[in-house]
Amino acid sequence: MFEDRHQLATPSGANLAYHSLAAKGHPRAIVLICHGLAEHSCRYGHFAEELADHGYHVYAHDHRGHGETQAPDASLGRFGRKGGWRLVIEDVMAMRTLALSQHPGLPVILFGHSMGGLISLNTAISHPTAFDAVAVWNSNFHPGIAGRVAQAVLGIERVMKGSDVPSGLLPKATFNAWGKAIPGYRTGFDWLSHDSHEVDAYIADPLCGFDASVSLWEDIFALTYRGQDQRKLARLPLTLPINLVGGGEDPATDYGKAVTWFGEHLTSLGFGRTTTTVYPQMRHETLNEVDKATAIEDFIRWAKSAV
Repeated sequence: MFEDRHQLATPSGANLAYHSLAAKGHPRAIVLICHGLAEHSCRYGHFAEELADHGYHVYAHDHRGHGETQAPDASLGRFGRKGGWRLVIEDVMAMRTLALSQHPGLPVILFGHSMGGLISLNTAISHPTAFDAVAVWNSNFHPGIAGRVAQAVLGIERVMKGSDVPSGLLPKATFNAWGKAIPGYRTGFDWLSHDSHEVDAYIADPLCGFDASVSLWEDIFALTYRGQDQRKLARLPLTLPINLVGGGEDPATDYGKAVTWFGEHLTSLGFGRTTTTVYPQMRHETLNEVDKATAIEDFIRWAKSAV
């Protein structure tokens, strides 16, 4: 697990809280981890240990408005006062710079879960030569017309009550709806995993499960539609290894259909090193599922073949 917390002042004005774990044995590459919405980097300690055991230096930071990261324009649940998604991308690049300063010359793999997957892909789009491989897990780049309706509603909420307050509608349409979509659900967060201990740990964690602001939801949709845009994706090298993962019981990705759609979308655009895996009996947090060991083994196998 992660132990000491470190801090990094970034050009975006944030003071990032981050954790790192050194590779054991001969180092293969660096893995940067981007966590999801309403959680934080410490939850990836087990994954980091597995990666370190196989020769990967691991860095994981708390995004703006999350965990223990501090920024004057980013209170809990908010990326920033204006253009927050761009600031989050700047922070990822600052972590990349730090990691390479400590381990020069190694390939860099960018990994993101859910919202972190949106951030990871968009960071790669903004900096097409900065990463040697990108992994996007449990992310939905295909919200369809419902996403456009949500953007319109967020615009109304921003006018009516401001952008720095929690959205009234989006939690009902996302977290609450996903919770109720699980047959016989025990808690409202059973959509995260079949593992009740992991679900209970999330609920008990004071840094998890908070309501996102109107502006944060707007930033999330900006990343979503930017990430599926053919013109934006054209900036990436077609040989970039891209690893997509989803769960067949995850309501947040339409039961893995959004992940499959995005894999097909990338293939249709000519990306020749895209791998797509939807684990039939997994929910949203693949890394916290009952059979997470299989998914981690598959990731390490992919990473070794990618760089």
